[in-house]
Amino acid sequence: MHDVVDKVPFLNLSEEFSALQAEWLESIRVTGSQGSFVLGPNVVAFEKEVAAYVGTRHAIGVANGTDALALSLRALGIGPGDEVITSPYTFFASPESISIVGATPVFADILPDSFNLDPDSVRASLTGKTRAIMPVHIFGNPADMDAIMAIANEHNLKVVEDAAQAFGASVGDAKVGSMGTTGCFSFYPTKVLGGYGDGGVITTNDAALVDSIRKTRNHGAVRPFVHDEIGANSRLDEIQASLLRIKLRAIEQAIAGRRKVAEAYTVALADTAVIPPLLPSHGGHAFNLYTIRTPRRDAVRQHLSDHNVATSLCYPQPLHLQPVYSGLGYQVGDLPVSEQTSTEALSLPIYPTMPESHIHRVYNLIKEIL
Repeated sequence: MHDVVDKVPFLNLSEEFSALQAEWLESIRVTGSQGSFVLGPNVVAFEKEVAAYVGTRHAIGVANGTDALALSLRALGIGPGDEVITSPYTFFASPESISIVGATPVFADILPDSFNLDPDSVRASLTGKTRAIMPVHIFGNPADMDAIMAIANEHNLKVVEDAAQAFGASVGDAKVGSMGTTGCFSFYPTKVLGGYGDGGVITTNDAALVDSIRKTRNHGAVRPFVHDEIGANSRLDEIQASLLRIKLRAIEQAIAGRRKVAEAYTVALADTAVIPPLLPSHGGHAFNLYTIRTPRRDAVRQHLSDHNVATSLCYPQPLHLQPVYSGLGYQVGDLPVSEQTSTEALSLPIYPTMPESHIHRVYNLIKEIL
């Protein structure tokens, strides 16, 4: 048996909290003394800071990343009878948001080296009902936005960037979330920029969308107690915004820490059969997750588990084959790259302050079994 001190966590949020608690608890004290807890001055300031960082004219704080996607689609007028093309290799919230507004998710296949949407498959998935494309910058790896935007512009489609896992990633000089019609971010605690609870934000350069989303996130109210549409309760809390403002100031340092861990893994595993995550030639990876591919995925995961190393299966079943979407008619073999990837992908521990001893332990164990 291995002693508990040998445990390598997948993520260490308690360590991060220890470093931030004095500043965050003080911000809670200030927030409490002001008596504003929802959509207050911290939210307003955070929205401006996110817009400046991402490079858009506007940002709208919402309750979570799923709402960011759904409210974006709703503001764009997408609903029943419309189709939105997205990835089957992502968290369920991506197609779920499409279903929430009554539209139909259409799944295109992914590229084997980046886990991102294959532009050729996107083009092949277009129909007369297609209204939008929802690329997912999976694991922090930016999608090929030049190709996706070219398709969208050619066919007059909207682009809703699912950047939930990719805060701080970039395509050329542009940050993800600044290239599509909207960018949608999650601040779930495990994200590159994570809160201590749920939170999300929508970025956009379209002023008309801003007015619509600000109203919809707050029960469709045009002013207090006056409503001209059915909205949603999707407001960002002041306390979460205060924490996110603190963490945003150090986001580049956090991403650099993730990239350092990723580089150590990639260099150490270069002489193995493991396929490391691709460094995009068109941009910068934020490494929300470090996901390898190996046909011996299950054996590698078991070996790591036996030695007290936590891992994650992201994602063990592609979404086009999930029971909830059986009515769409997809069959095994329809999206072969996504299906094969789901049997080979394994996410390794990664966070900005991960000790070198833990990094060494992970890749040495992988070398040991392979």
